[in-house]
Amino acid sequence: MQLERPWTKSWPKGVPKSVHVEPKPLFTVLTESAKRSPSSPCLFYQGRTLPYSEVDELSSRFASSLARMGVGKGDRVGIFLPNTPQFVISYFGILKAGGVAVACSPLYKARELEVQLSDSGAKVVVAARDIVKKNDLYQSLEEARDKLSLEHVITTSVTDFLPPLKKRLAGLAGVKNLRRQGTEDFSDLLRDKATHEKFPDIDPMEDLAVLQYTGGTTGTVKGAMLTHYNLLSNAVGLSLMLPITDKDVALAVLPLFHIYGMSVVMNPTLYSGAQLVLLPSFHVDEVMGAIEKRHVTVFCGVPTMYIAIISSPKVGKFDMKTVRSCISGGAALPVQVRKKFIELTGGSLVEGYGLTEASPVTHCNPVHDGVVKDGSVGIPIVETEAAIVDQEDPDKFLGTGEVGELAVKGAQVMKGYWNQPEQSAAVLRNGWLLTGDIAKMDSDGYFYIVDRKKDMVNVGGFKVYPREVEEVLFEHPAVKEASVIGIPDDFSGEAVKAFVVLKDPSSKVTEKEIIDFCAERLAKFKVPKKVDFVPDLPKSLVGKVLRRKLRETSAQRS
Repeated sequence: MQLERPWTKSWPKGVPKSVHVEPKPLFTVLTESAKRSPSSPCLFYQGRTLPYSEVDELSSRFASSLARMGVGKGDRVGIFLPNTPQFVISYFGILKAGGVAVACSPLYKARELEVQLSDSGAKVVVAARDIVKKNDLYQSLEEARDKLSLEHVITTSVTDFLPPLKKRLAGLAGVKNLRRQGTEDFSDLLRDKATHEKFPDIDPMEDLAVLQYTGGTTGTVKGAMLTHYNLLSNAVGLSLMLPITDKDVALAVLPLFHIYGMSVVMNPTLYSGAQLVLLPSFHVDEVMGAIEKRHVTVFCGVPTMYIAIISSPKVGKFDMKTVRSCISGGAALPVQVRKKFIELTGGSLVEGYGLTEASPVTHCNPVHDGVVKDGSVGIPIVETEAAIVDQEDPDKFLGTGEVGELAVKGAQVMKGYWNQPEQSAAVLRNGWLLTGDIAKMDSDGYFYIVDRKKDMVNVGGFKVYPREVEEVLFEHPAVKEASVIGIPDDFSGEAVKAFVVLKDPSSKVTEKEIIDFCAERLAKFKVPKKVDFVPDLPKSLVGKVLRRKLRETSAQRS
């Protein structure tokens, strides 16, 4: 079957339909911007601005230190840090030394950290050593260290790059900067001005830049092997689709250890020579304040972030009219949330789509100068192919309007999973990546994610996709957040269950009212059979609702 490409007629004005991305090492997104505009602001962190020349120089010094430690081409180096300048410096320093970055969540417990660092074979790790308000950021690594084959542990403090006054105030706020036994100090390494004469040559098409761990399309934890060119091509594509220029200011509140924060926020921003405002965690008042004070123009996030902003009682106190371009990913963006956020900022908020195995972005609605379709993840980004394939026979391509599994192809698609050839072969077929997401394409080339294969609810043989039910729940005026799962049912095999967070927890909304509201808008088999009102939904650090946790909670209550 001839691959349909109707999205070419829906292409946004001003964005080239094709672009040649010259194969280069990924660290050139930083080095080339530093050459063009050395004095331009690169990072802003808690009151301190670091220009491009300084970030580039510090990352080179760190690369030299890694080389003296024996880190060479292909060696894996862990990063166990929140959003701080040290994350950016170590990330690009690892790449310059020829190493492979393995970014770990700073919230990981010892067991999770052990699995990731052991599987990757990391020989060095960079970690935060602080205790922040009784939360020991180093504890997990300390507990796992005896089980790991680490040759060096480098520690740094979240206060190291603070302005002097804020550094003093950090101690009063409960931040303890502790020296950890048997570790090397990140700042000491940066003060060493000796530079390495020559770093390893990089083959951008073949050499890995990042081992990014994910549950993937099959549920088990595995490392997606992302090359320099995979990530560079995605950075270029996103800089065009947003678009982002050296005049922009991007907010990095998405965690940089996550592929979304790393490859949608950090890399395109630095490639474009724009300013990156770092926030270590999401607190709605801090985010709105940063947007106002730093005149943020680009804010990529997840739906829960936009929901928090539009629901905040303080939202009217902040001027967020500088916001120009926003992409939402990680989960379905409710239509009502999108419209309300646009009303507040006057900017553009659109839904996109991606997955770790594709570095991650493959689709996006036109951010400017194009048609945005509610409920759609948009069209394939530049130099990306997409198709709908049969769920049982992925070699069979389906036509317009037919529902099947989304498959993608492009320069951003991973080489495979680290040391897992069978898992790799299961999702990489004839150059296509099988995403595990159920989708359809309309006649204009816009794609719609119906749901994850594993999230689909089977009600007596009828397929129910949680997103469709969640969209209806969001239309209820009392509902702030909602998520849907399938639960066992003696009659139909499975039934729909909704978890609902109310805007006003004291309101008298009942389960029957929610069910009746859905019954007026959905076929009978799609209507929730049970509704649980909860104070909040379990989320990952990036803000993605964890349906697995909801299933566990539901099973415990039944």
